[in-house]
Amino acid sequence: MKILIATYSWSGRTARLADQIADRLPNADRYLITVPEGTYSATDMYATSDQATRQLTSGNYPPLVNPLPNLATYDLILVGSPVWSGHPAVPVRVFLSQLDNFKGALAPFYTDAGSAGNFEAVFVDWAGEHQVLAGQENQVNLDNWINMITKAK
Repeated sequence: MKILIATYSWSGRTARLADQIADRLPNADRYLITVPEGTYSATDMYATSDQATRQLTSGNYPPLVNPLPNLATYDLILVGSPVWSGHPAVPVRVFLSQLDNFKGALAPFYTDAGSAGNFEAVFVDWAGEHQVLAGQENQVNLDNWINMITKAK
C-alpha cells in the first residue's frame, strides 16, 4: 500500500503528530500543505480564526504553495490539520478540493486545544465523493488507529 501523509500545521502541534505517524510508517511519503507566508497570523490564533471564517464565508481560499505530488499513485492519504473553530483548517479544504485524480481513501488526523467540534463531519463533507476512514484526534491510541486504517484499505 502506498501512503501519503499530507499535513497543514499552524503552531507545530499537528506537524509533531505527523512526525509520530511517519515514524510508524517509514515508507510513507510526506507532503506539506502550505499557503503563502502572511496568509494567517503567525502568533494570534484569534486573528487566524477570523481570517479563516472570512475565507469560508466568501469562498476566497488561499492557494497552495507546494505543487501536489501525483496523487493517483497513492492508496491512502492521511490528512493532518489543526482544529479551527470545530473545523479543519482552510488550507486542508483547499488540498481536499484538488484530489481529482485520487482514487484511494482518506483518513484525517488532527490536533486541538479543547474540543474537536464537528471536525470529522466537516472533513467528510469537504472530501466529497472520496472514501473517508476513521479519524485520529491527538496522540491517543495512535498505533491502534494506524493499524485500523492500513488494514481497512
